[in-house]
Amino acid sequence: MQHRSAPHTGIVIVAAGRGERAGASSEGPKQYRRIGGRPVIAHTLDRFAAWRGHGPIVVVIHPDDETLFDAALEATAGPILVEKVFGGATRQQSVLAGLERLDGRDLRYVMIHDGVRPFLNRELLDRVADALEDGAPCVLPATPVTDTLKRAGEGMTVRETVSRTDLYAAQTPQSFDLQAILAAHRKALAEGRLDFTDDAAITEWAGLPVTIVLGSPDNVKLTIQRDIAMADERLSKTTLPDVRTGNGYDVHQLEPGDGVTLCGIFIPHDQKLKGHSDADVALHALTDALLATCGAGDIGDHFPPSDPQWKGAASRIFLEHAAKIVRDAGGTIMNADISLIAEAPKVGPHRQAMREMLSDILGITVDRCSVKATTNETIGFVGRREGIAAIATATVVYGVTG
Repeated sequence: MQHRSAPHTGIVIVAAGRGERAGASSEGPKQYRRIGGRPVIAHTLDRFAAWRGHGPIVVVIHPDDETLFDAALEATAGPILVEKVFGGATRQQSVLAGLERLDGRDLRYVMIHDGVRPFLNRELLDRVADALEDGAPCVLPATPVTDTLKRAGEGMTVRETVSRTDLYAAQTPQSFDLQAILAAHRKALAEGRLDFTDDAAITEWAGLPVTIVLGSPDNVKLTIQRDIAMADERLSKTTLPDVRTGNGYDVHQLEPGDGVTLCGIFIPHDQKLKGHSDADVALHALTDALLATCGAGDIGDHFPPSDPQWKGAASRIFLEHAAKIVRDAGGTIMNADISLIAEAPKVGPHRQAMREMLSDILGITVDRCSVKATTNETIGFVGRREGIAAIATATVVYGVTG
């Protein structure tokens, strides 16, 4: 399902730091170190580019790193449109530079993320976006503290044990109403407050409530050399990918009418498809194909035709539901292919619109969506124009976050 905040959320990725704790490297600061064969920040950019909720992406870099950043951008999984701005002497100043670049646009929200957190996933981004849409002016992803905490005294002796009750470890993307966080940053600058360690702290100081949502244990910040080595090992493991293919088939009877809906596109015609919903055979077949990749039954199990609430329903609802089931099971949809079998109407003039509809529903690029059509050479029920059939195939990779 397309995320509600998709047109309104800008992204600021902070990557202007020097990363001294990671040690010196010929590859440059830690955001440009290679993990899995590519710079850290390339992985981070890929995660945001794959999330359908993103608006403009601004990356804040150090003036000395322009060549390194341009090379990292070339290493992303696909072309990504980003805007780069130069940061300041502190993270706080760098974030403000990124926020100023987004000011004046048709944006309601902003997500501010560390460039060296390359393992965030779609589910985390959706949780944060949902909290924003529900009215929280400031949203902080965080994980509960599980280690026992000690406060040290003189000579590194334990002074006390600190209760971990209600303690959380902050992550990014910390996300905000754009104008609220911009005003708080400007106020902090005007009052000479340059000592904040994260953006949520600035909004706390400005008197705005900060809502915590559950972070992700995978969303680690790469700080020291060991972090980078472990991230590289994680991405470089050669394991057999869990690639699954599902098939689906559906057919609906034709009867006199004013048009048919195929792949979510209405086509005027002298017949219509008979069915409890809008009878979109293409989306029904693809729904079954997706469900098959994780053994989740078929469309009738989830949307029984005996249930009156689905009477006349748009079939994209069914496909969105199947896509969510796949993603909740750890799947990443890689490809969707539909073959329509019909004597009429002509599908060719509508093929591109159909592909774009599939792309929108599934959250994948158009080049991963295929729609084909053929006749039945006047043979059988299709040849006699008594019905339209569809065959669908879906490819899903499981165990890949994103």
